Amino acid sequence: MLRGRPTRTAQWAVIGAALVTAGLLAPGSPTAGAATAADGDVLRGPAAPAEYSYLQKKIPGEPLPRHAYESAASEAAELPRTPGRWKSLGPTNIGGRIVDLALDPQDADTVYAAAASGGLWRSTNAGRTFSPAWPAQQTQAMGAVATASDGTLYAGTGEPNPGGGSLTYEGTGVYRSTDDGKTWKSAGLRDSGTVGALRTDPRDPRRIFAAAAGSLYVPGGDRGVYLSENAGKSWRHVLDVPNEFTGAVDVQIDPAEPDRVYAVMWDRRREPDKRTYGGTGSGVFRSDDGGSTWRRLGGGLPASGPDTGRIGLGVAASEPGRLYALVGDAKGGFAGFFTSADAGDSWTRLPDDSKLAQSQGGFSWWFGKVWVDPDDARHVHAAGVALMTSKDGGASWTGESQAVHVDQHAMVWDPRRPSRVYLGNDGGVYRSEADGDRGWTKATSMPWTQLYSVATTPQDTGRISGGAQDNGSLRSWGGAGFNEYLGGDGLQNLINPADRDNVYACYQYGNCARSTDGGNAMTYFTQATTSDRRNWFTPLQFDPVNPRVMYYGGNRLNRSTDGGVTWQPISPDLTGGPSRDNYPYGTLTTVAAARDGRTVWAGTDDGRVWVTRDLGATWTKVLEGQPWVTRVVVDPKDPETAYVALSGYRSGEAQPHLLRTTDAGASWTDLSGNLPQAPVNDVVLAGGGRLYAATDQGVFTHNGSRGWRRLGGGMPLVPVDDLDYDARNHRLVAATFGRGFYEFRTP
Repeated sequence: MLRGRPTRTAQWAVIGAALVTAGLLAPGSPTAGAATAADGDVLRGPAAPAEYSYLQKKIPGEPLPRHAYESAASEAAELPRTPGRWKSLGPTNIGGRIVDLALDPQDADTVYAAAASGGLWRSTNAGRTFSPAWPAQQTQAMGAVATASDGTLYAGTGEPNPGGGSLTYEGTGVYRSTDDGKTWKSAGLRDSGTVGALRTDPRDPRRIFAAAAGSLYVPGGDRGVYLSENAGKSWRHVLDVPNEFTGAVDVQIDPAEPDRVYAVMWDRRREPDKRTYGGTGSGVFRSDDGGSTWRRLGGGLPASGPDTGRIGLGVAASEPGRLYALVGDAKGGFAGFFTSADAGDSWTRLPDDSKLAQSQGGFSWWFGKVWVDPDDARHVHAAGVALMTSKDGGASWTGESQAVHVDQHAMVWDPRRPSRVYLGNDGGVYRSEADGDRGWTKATSMPWTQLYSVATTPQDTGRISGGAQDNGSLRSWGGAGFNEYLGGDGLQNLINPADRDNVYACYQYGNCARSTDGGNAMTYFTQATTSDRRNWFTPLQFDPVNPRVMYYGGNRLNRSTDGGVTWQPISPDLTGGPSRDNYPYGTLTTVAAARDGRTVWAGTDDGRVWVTRDLGATWTKVLEGQPWVTRVVVDPKDPETAYVALSGYRSGEAQPHLLRTTDAGASWTDLSGNLPQAPVNDVVLAGGGRLYAATDQGVFTHNGSRGWRRLGGGMPLVPVDDLDYDARNHRLVAATFGRGFYEFRTP
């Protein structure tokens, strides 16, 4: 039993132990449970970022198509809106993944933060609070932000970090603002897919470099390094790529010699059954003539080859020619830390430090960043699960795993505030007044949390909980603002509709716990269930009549009659078995029980839907060959009427995303209609036959012959992963993947 809110180290220790119990991690394997500042051990193995969202969003046998999200967003924009507005419910104090930071050139207290799937934000009080600096109906997927000396602000859309447990969405190019983010204009590179970095020339604000990383899923497009000399009105492709999946993930202008420019290239590709995060195109390049010509740097760096992974590059301002390179391998491992004293002509590999190596966690492709103190070339920070720090030029390292949230992605020093530095990671934005060595202060207002789920209770409209990407299971009670009451990646959350203190929360691969005191003390019950495989997001549901009856789906369906204390399997394996890779796949993804006490529906990640009419004594397969089944919902008045929501982006012809049966699956009707061609992540059946569908392009409603309409205004263009309908209080609460919780008042 976990009592109170344990430290992050203790949380990960419990996660590692539970993964061993669940058969997902071998005893003795290095796990997240060893993550401490002292020994530097970090999250790895099956507990590392998995493939849940990628597998969910693609059609089996097909890649994720280019521009599919953008096309669906355009379709959504054409639909009429219903009256009413969504209201943001937070959290504001939790945050989420920040991929880049930039400072205002005129105001030392103004900082811009690019959220992975939450848009661009502006703080005018040194990173304490943030307000939107990006259009609500533009793509919210961000990759880079930069400011020019004249105050012009640039944003590169599309996250360059390859997807782990969460999907990283592509963008629509580069944009420019001349009024602090109030309005924006397109600045080209629309087919860049993802943007790794933007850098402006300190001598000429109209001169800007862009590192175009390209699509993770399909070849081609705008890739490599581009240079604009007219503030983004036109671009010149100055560094091409050798391979169709090579992209530029970083570009840096040498502060001591602005005509010297460095670029980091990286091969990265995600396919249905594998990921390739390295290759012969990966490496560091240098231009000595302002970007006109380039050469690959060798002289001791790993040679071009299939095993070269993502590289983080740090450039010293106080010692001209001093460089650092953190090199990963194609499998996500650590391949060495290097330094150069001659601008990259020759390199020395420094002695391996176990703490630095372990900080990469087995997924070095998630980080790839090195930052050098502008006043001290021997003071270096490196991105990892923990923030790693060296005071002797990389000879030795310490880890800041307890001072800040895990998974580091961005850092910037303020040149007008001695020793002030900002940090961006999976927990949001932090500020240090001690060069990043200590004294970190977290921002207090960051409304960009990535949520997988939401749970409400009709007993108390102020109680909301939900699972957050890399921020645990969150609750709105028990402390100031939202607080984490179970660690890991927060996934399924439930609140007993008859007892608001009886709550449930899960983290990855179905490791779930229950509580009778609102989450202060949690008791794990996963080991009491019977399954060979469990999905990253394992379904856990109440019976609609008696909440002490519960259902839990691995590859078999389990049932409890005592509130989750004990469990019994009531089905055989309802899937087609595991996939060819190493991830738990071939699992249940959704469970729905009817009010008759006998009928239960279940859907799987391999496109099957099953129904039992006798509590599991017999099962009938009523659908197969579909994309990932995200949700099955049963009509409360008729156990034979059910709705099936399907995921998957498809290029070419349209595909069903919402089906209905009124005869227990003997026949099906496609209800997709004019819905955008995008995954439907959840569906809610409300009174009067009204349907609500949560999609990657927001929430839509359908009532009779009028077709689908967008539900209200006020919600940004952000994926909605989950809906909870509170009929008693006439409200719908949405979990968005990038902008927190939203509430809509229903008829």
